[in-house]
Amino acid sequence: MADVAREQVDARTKEPELKRVLGPGLLLLFIVGDILGAGVYAVTGDMIENVGGIAWVPFVLAFVVATLTAFSYLELVTKYPQAAGAALYTHKAFGIHFATFIVAFAVICSGITSAATSSNVVAGNLLAGLHETFSDADGLGWFDVPTGSTSQLVVALLFMGFLAAINLRGVGESVKFNVVLTAIEMAALAIVIVIGFVAVGQGSAEGDIGNLVVFEDQNAKGAFIAVTIATTIAFFAMVGFEDSVNMVEETKEPQKIFPKTMLSGLAVACLIYVLVVVAVIAVLPLNYDSGSEGILLHVVRTGAPGLPIDEIFPYMTVFAVANTALINMLMASRCIYGLARQNVLPAGLGAVLPGRRSPWAAIAFTTAMAVGLIVVVNRLSGNSVVSALSGTTGLLLLGVFSVVNVACLVLKQRADKTFFRAPVWIPVTGAALCLFLVGPWARTDAQMIQYKIAGAMLLIGVVLWVVTYAVNRATGQKPPRVDPERLEAD
Repeated sequence: MADVAREQVDARTKEPELKRVLGPGLLLLFIVGDILGAGVYAVTGDMIENVGGIAWVPFVLAFVVATLTAFSYLELVTKYPQAAGAALYTHKAFGIHFATFIVAFAVICSGITSAATSSNVVAGNLLAGLHETFSDADGLGWFDVPTGSTSQLVVALLFMGFLAAINLRGVGESVKFNVVLTAIEMAALAIVIVIGFVAVGQGSAEGDIGNLVVFEDQNAKGAFIAVTIATTIAFFAMVGFEDSVNMVEETKEPQKIFPKTMLSGLAVACLIYVLVVVAVIAVLPLNYDSGSEGILLHVVRTGAPGLPIDEIFPYMTVFAVANTALINMLMASRCIYGLARQNVLPAGLGAVLPGRRSPWAAIAFTTAMAVGLIVVVNRLSGNSVVSALSGTTGLLLLGVFSVVNVACLVLKQRADKTFFRAPVWIPVTGAALCLFLVGPWARTDAQMIQYKIAGAMLLIGVVLWVVTYAVNRATGQKPPRVDPERLEAD
């Protein structure tokens, strides 16, 4: 028996390592592309609605909170260079398997809510693009394309089914492909920024650059609370940098290049967001109602009415946002599969499609959760689907980031070799700010649904954990124990 165990250990140690192909340039593009994603398309209008022309301030504050947490991630990822992220750090700091599971499941849920948000952004912009291309009023006159809430719901659900089909087929992610998608994302935002500045220079804008210092409090919350609420909204646009820790085993000299590359990526994304806000405020009046299509599309339409860019722009946003959704669903389904393989979730969720070798049960489970979210929030809550789901993503990740900052403080007490050290005040401040933004004072009454959505999703995970625990105990198996170091491998 001992010989067999030794052979298994030797086999694992002889497995080839991942190829280290990422240098500073590719890693920077990966981080920037992952941060940009759907966030800026989804939340810019909401932020202006909450604070008016100073919407750039919440982006900067969200950047500060994200950067503080990034310092904790950098200390931990260079200390433990394994592709497991927050679950691994929680496990090493506290050694409580249930806590590790909750953090892992919260990350999974954030991926599902983010993908659901993206599906609604895709639906709104795709229908707007098709309307521009084919309708009688604006396009070729072939047929009218409905753009109402029911049509968007149908397209969002179809899009989730499309993602599930791609996921079932099996997707080999390529960093070089990510570079192409990042270029499209940045090109779309560059169009918005250029149009904004050109419109200001030509005097054709309907907005006023002076509004950048105007604060409007439509919810009568006061400046501090209003900016706090807008910062929680903006936080959805700043997440994604934490996904880069999953690339650590494929990065050349990660201890050397990871810190400055991650921080540079955050800074580049923040700069782009601020410039986008400047363009929006310059082109559109503060009380502009963009409906459900996304305010950036209206910047293009209003700022460059004589150019056909507005017919192309919706498709560019669809392509960029769709990639974010696919990556999120790939991550969520694979993590569910990994937890099922470790007997932490019901074993049935670890079922694999015979031909394609893709985790069909985990894909069906995560897709069902996303579809349920879209339908319930769309039909029963009376809230904006994008606002509710993007806010829930931020809420879940703020909770995870709080744990990561505390884990960084705990692991500082250990003698593990450290290549990058964040000053103690950084994780302390990061944890305090993340916990502050988790609180109800950082949300309007309409946004309180975020707690219900996050709570319901985490409750599903806890119920599955309890069921698995009971089954394991009844069949004489060991209790559920998460091994985060093997989660990605499984």
